Amino acid sequence: MLFSRIILKLAQLIAFLAVACFTIPYSVMAEESADINQELRWAASIDDAETITQLLDTGASVNAANKFGKTALMNAVESGSIVATSTLLSRGADVNIETVVGCTALTFAAENGEEQITALLLERGANLEAHTRSGLNALMLASQYNLPDMVDQLLFKGANADATEKNGLSALMIAAGRGYTDPARLLLENGASINLVDSHGKSALIHAADYGKNSDMVKLLIKHGAKINTPSSDGATPLLWAADGGHTEMVETLIMLGAKIDARDESGLTALMEAVTAGSEDTVKLLLAHGANVAVRSKDGKTAMDMAMKADSKNIQVLLKK
Repeated sequence: MLFSRIILKLAQLIAFLAVACFTIPYSVMAEESADINQELRWAASIDDAETITQLLDTGASVNAANKFGKTALMNAVESGSIVATSTLLSRGADVNIETVVGCTALTFAAENGEEQITALLLERGANLEAHTRSGLNALMLASQYNLPDMVDQLLFKGANADATEKNGLSALMIAAGRGYTDPARLLLENGASINLVDSHGKSALIHAADYGKNSDMVKLLIKHGAKINTPSSDGATPLLWAADGGHTEMVETLIMLGAKIDARDESGLTALMEAVTAGSEDTVKLLLAHGANVAVRSKDGKTAMDMAMKADSKNIQVLLKK
């Protein structure tokens, strides 16, 4: 019986994954009943093309979904089952069905780094601009997971480099905010706008400065026209964002590239004040070495020293007195 064969294969898969220290996919473990469409989804999860063919020949619906909206094709894609994916596509599986949270086979492929499967889905007309409920499309997911080959593949097929999710984040902002230089470079080379901002007015450069761990990203963005002193909606420049995180190397890079030392946000805060509040002695030292003004007051009348005293930062107070 087909169901018995699937159970046997599942047992073998579980034994293998236990040795390999992998997690059993939810789609394999969660289904409990044994109707033919559930058997089809199980078979897809374990790349059992023979059983898939037999089940479809005996009446299984190729596009039947579980209560979460996941189809056999999505299960095959999520588990990296290339043969199962090909088989289902050849039998008419719809590549653009969405789950209850808006995921498609293509977004599953992007999220799991399945480049070969992505190519198969694109050949069958997968919608490049399908967005999950959170607003992410395949290009954004590939950028988020640092998959430059997939980013390149999606861009070649015509993905919109400037598409944004619900908070206004583009693929470039996502890559910049994680320090992923390779996807960012590909996006810029394929026309991604350097001047887009999210719902908080943060550009890709500000996301990179806020992340603070990849100075090469900032240099790449500046090379492609990012303005080093353009602030976010609250008036904070990239330098202030980097100082707020205590990212000393990033602060130094921004200064070397022309950031204004005493730029102020809407509250009158400077990078020095942000570094003091962050408790970063190294960043404070660096800013002072480059001439940061210790006498500047915020809109509520506070100086960097006032902030250091409030935080009881003795070492920083000593630095500010020099």
